Formats: sequence, structure tokens, C-alpha cells
Amino acid sequence: MTQGTVIALTSYGAAAAAISDPKWDKLGIEGMWGFGLRRFARLALGLLGAFLLAGAVAALPAGTHLDLSAYLAGWLAHLQAIARLDFGKSQVTALPAAVELARRLPVTLELVGAGALVALVLGVPLGLLLGTGLRLRAAAPLVQIVAAAPVFCAGLGLLWLADHVLGWQVARHPGAAWWAQAAAGHALDPEALLRALALPALTVGAAGAAAVQLSLRRAASMAIEAPYRQGLRLMGLGSFEIDRAYIAPQIVAGFLTNLGEITLALFSAAAVAEWVFGWPGAAVLFVKSIALEDWSVAALILLVFASIKLAADFAGAVSARALARGEAAS
Repeated sequence: MTQGTVIALTSYGAAAAAISDPKWDKLGIEGMWGFGLRRFARLALGLLGAFLLAGAVAALPAGTHLDLSAYLAGWLAHLQAIARLDFGKSQVTALPAAVELARRLPVTLELVGAGALVALVLGVPLGLLLGTGLRLRAAAPLVQIVAAAPVFCAGLGLLWLADHVLGWQVARHPGAAWWAQAAAGHALDPEALLRALALPALTVGAAGAAAVQLSLRRAASMAIEAPYRQGLRLMGLGSFEIDRAYIAPQIVAGFLTNLGEITLALFSAAAVAEWVFGWPGAAVLFVKSIALEDWSVAALILLVFASIKLAADFAGAVSARALARGEAAS
């Protein structure tokens, strides 16, 4: 290892850049294990950054006055407390921040999971059609314009459509009571579940579908335009065989590489959907905590959401690399 590399590793930002650099393979760390170790190191550095940021948020004062020396001392104290899994108490409810999160997080994960399903159902066919169909590529800019519409507008539009056109009274999610009933073995009302879940899931799913189709469209466009595709045809391989054995794995790998960004889009849309439809989730609690300067709760939610996003980045990158290596081996 060169002296420059040692110096670079002394800072957090330089370490993240060095670990993500493919030149690390020259140190003898090669293959799937080497890639996995580098991605795990990036994950660890990302979690460290989220930990430091959570401590910085938790140490913010409730008022507008900020004493730098007192803030730095509070930051260190909060980092020590978070390391002991002591996340403080809510300034609004006086309950531990972990209790507040435990009440709200299952609701958000339920919404994100339903939205992810909608995103895959809508986004995968759209992305493949726009990425592989030469005639349909002209519609891609129009789809991007529609996808750029704010999620808040989509939520309000769905709410207006359900109320004024369909005459459908949208139910609110009962929050922790729903999960308590399920844990006790009581059957949930499927109609009430559908009324409470349908429109928020469509709102989150629409935002996720925009991210999914963009990822697939880019991956499909690059795979279709690859120069080796014409060479394989000249070798006698059919289009279906080429697409199945070579193109499809590249498209899936491109999608998996962007898994973290798709996850982030789903959680961002969940905050809007929870606000519009009155869901008692963790995403909207994060927004309200910032507005009310409830920094302990906001810091914990930020740490959890960042950890989920970083874990999705790691899982997607490793899965994409494994898929690419399997394709090369075959």
C-alpha cells in the first residue's frame, strides 16, 4: 500500500472513495469475495456516517440559539448514548424514541412493501417496453415528464378521485391496533384493509414505478445497443436465445444496482402518502419531528431509514455482481 493510500484512509471521505475504487483489486483482493468485502466496507462507512449524522441531529438545541462548544459536547454525549442503544425521549410525548419508532415503523414498512409491489407491476413492463422497443422510445420523455409530477399531487388526485368520482370513503389506518389484533389471532376486516391501503399504496407505487422504469429503461437501452449482440447473431444465435442468456441478466443486474435509489424513492413517497391519507407511520413522524424540533425521534428515524437504504445498496450491488459473474461463467 502506498503512502498516499495510507494518508487517504485517515479521513472518512477519502476512505469511502478509496474503497469504492476498482484499483483496490491491484492489492490482491479480487473476485467475488473482494468485491463483497469492498461493498461491505462501503456499507460500514455509510453506517458510520449515518451514526455521526444521527448524533448531530439529536444534539440540535430546541431553540434557535446554537452554542458551538455546547453543541459539540452534546454531539459527543449523544453519540455515546446511541452507541449504548439509548436514543433519548420524545420532547412531545415524553416516551422513549425507540418506543415511538416501534409503534410507527411497521405501518411504514407495510406501506412501502405494498408500494414496492405496485411499483414492480407497473414499472417493470413500462421500463422494458421503453428500453427495448425502438418505436416506443419516443414516448420515454413524456413518461419522464409525468413521473416528475410531485407525489403530493398524485396523492391528492387519487383522494379526490376516490371521494368525488367513485364515492369511496377512504378509511384511515388504525396503526398499532391493527398489528395488535393480528398478533392476538383476530381476523382483520379485508374491506377495511383494502380501503385503507389501496390509495396510499398506489401513491407510493407510482413514485416507485417511476424509479423502476427509469432504471430498467437505462439498463435495457445499454444492453440492446451492446456491439456484441450483432456479433452473436452473426454466429448463428437467435434473438430469443441472445436475450435470454445475455440481455436479460444485464437488465436485471442494472436494476439491482439501483435498488438503493428505488428504496429511497419509496420511503420518500411514503412520507407524502402518510401525510395525505392520515397514516400513523414513521415517515410522516420524521417530518413532524423536524417541524416540532423533536430531535431525538428525528435522529433515530433518520438512522433507521439510512441503514435500510444502505443495506439495499449493498444487497443490490452484491446480487448484481453475482449475477454478472454467473453470466460470465455460463
